[in-house]
Amino acid sequence: MFTHTTPISCNFTSLHPQTPKLKPPYLNPLILTRSSQINNARIKFPYLTKRVCLQICQNSLDTQKSQNPNLEQESFNDEMGGDGGGGGGRTISFLIFLLYGGLMYYVFNLSPNQTPSTDMYLLKKLCYLIGDDGFQPNRVIVSLWNIMGLWPIVYSMLLIPSGRSSKGNVPVFPFAVLSFFLGAYALIPYFVLWRPPPPVTEESELKKWPLNFLESKLTAGVIFAVGLGLIVNAGLATGDNWKEYFQYFGGSRLIHVTSIDFTLLSTFAPFWVYNDMTVRKWTDKGFWLLPLSVVPFLGPALYVLLRPSLSAVDVAVSSPALKQE
Repeated sequence: MFTHTTPISCNFTSLHPQTPKLKPPYLNPLILTRSSQINNARIKFPYLTKRVCLQICQNSLDTQKSQNPNLEQESFNDEMGGDGGGGGGRTISFLIFLLYGGLMYYVFNLSPNQTPSTDMYLLKKLCYLIGDDGFQPNRVIVSLWNIMGLWPIVYSMLLIPSGRSSKGNVPVFPFAVLSFFLGAYALIPYFVLWRPPPPVTEESELKKWPLNFLESKLTAGVIFAVGLGLIVNAGLATGDNWKEYFQYFGGSRLIHVTSIDFTLLSTFAPFWVYNDMTVRKWTDKGFWLLPLSVVPFLGPALYVLLRPSLSAVDVAVSSPALKQE
């Protein structure tokens, strides 16, 4: 009888007598009665008792997690989308993949392509491969084209290092480089493969290329100033310029696809702003910038200008725990 009652009694510490003058728990008739009832319940309802045991084990794990800050950090990273809380992150990635597949089908098969020769000439003109021949490209198109050259730099500032993927060994650098040529069409596949949290950034990395360039306030300031000038230039365009732009949008595949690219980059930017803000532990002070990040280009560019730099203190706090593992 003792071999059966002692383990069960240990699971119910609140039933143990706290005064030494009382009888030991294994001699208490009430404990023996309840122990017999529990043993009978195990025989009649094995699933119920198994569930209770699992609940007790789960509570003990929760207690251990609350005492271990590393486990709390891992739980926070999972909530940010590491494994999607049991598949949620994978579901979102699958939906983005479907969006990307439909988008590629539309670009190559359904998008307007009424002026292919004009598109080729306009592309060379915008890339300054054709000198002054008397033709002046549309003012709105010129601003759009040049902003598309700035977007990849802003995304590189958001993805490196806070948007790197620590699970799956998927490097962000190839996608960031291709985005200078393909924009969002090169970045969306990385969004599908991305698995947080980012790997630890060593202090020595902050002084090397490309982090020293991407973390520079001078770089962020120049990007914001140039982008602001381009948007103001497009905003001051005449009604005829905008009318001509919409004509290009309806017939030119180059302008149509570029405009969609700009829209996609503007749509995904607030998420990566929030991700970068979370990694830098700046959500309390910089949260007011999150609503502004929905403003195309200027919002994310303003964030990378005002955000705190990755200091050596932040790196020192996060690196020892991971190195011990």
